[in-house]
Amino acid sequence: MLDCIEIQPRAPASAAVIWLHGLGADGNDFVPVVDELGLAHDHGVRFVFPHAPVRPVTLNGGMAMRAWYDIRAVDIAAREDDAGIRASQADIEHLIAREIERGIAAERIVLAGFSQGGALALHTGVRHARRLAGILALSCYLPLRDTLGTERAAANRDVPLFMAHGRQDPVVPCMLGEASRDLLVAAGYTIAWHSYDMPHQVCLEEIQAIGAWLRDLLD
Repeated sequence: MLDCIEIQPRAPASAAVIWLHGLGADGNDFVPVVDELGLAHDHGVRFVFPHAPVRPVTLNGGMAMRAWYDIRAVDIAAREDDAGIRASQADIEHLIAREIERGIAAERIVLAGFSQGGALALHTGVRHARRLAGILALSCYLPLRDTLGTERAAANRDVPLFMAHGRQDPVVPCMLGEASRDLLVAAGYTIAWHSYDMPHQVCLEEIQAIGAWLRDLLD
């Protein structure tokens, strides 16, 4: 099981957000965002921030860092690390199962992530066998896109999807996020799409939109 940081609600937990960090960061990265989401005082949402395993990353000269999977080329959607993606998918499935064991219904669990973490959240969420509350995918893309048609789960074909991207993103180009959005829409998914004048980061306006989305989803 992955090591995680957990932010417990004041009220008994009735929902969970599993939030995956980006390449080279760790679970601490989005902890400060929780207080900025504008959730009610008694919201009952447990936030789970797992740490990715430490592994060599080819694009960074083989340097070992926290990564959900290897990045092998400047074109991050090329030469994809199928085995690494699927191993991390299994790790996230274990986290979902743990939340269910702790009394949170699958349809009250949100998968969220930024950058590489957002890519993994998208990949895992649309393949999860039980209906989830939603998928939050920030500044990312859909990996292993050619397998979506045969691997997506019927339970999550109408799952709420929130995608956001910076229009000046030099790390994960916005056009890559848009292409993933268009692929998902063509496959029948409904996307709440947001774009912002920013590079590879999040902004206050985006955090406020995420908070409103989560409130609508989980209230």
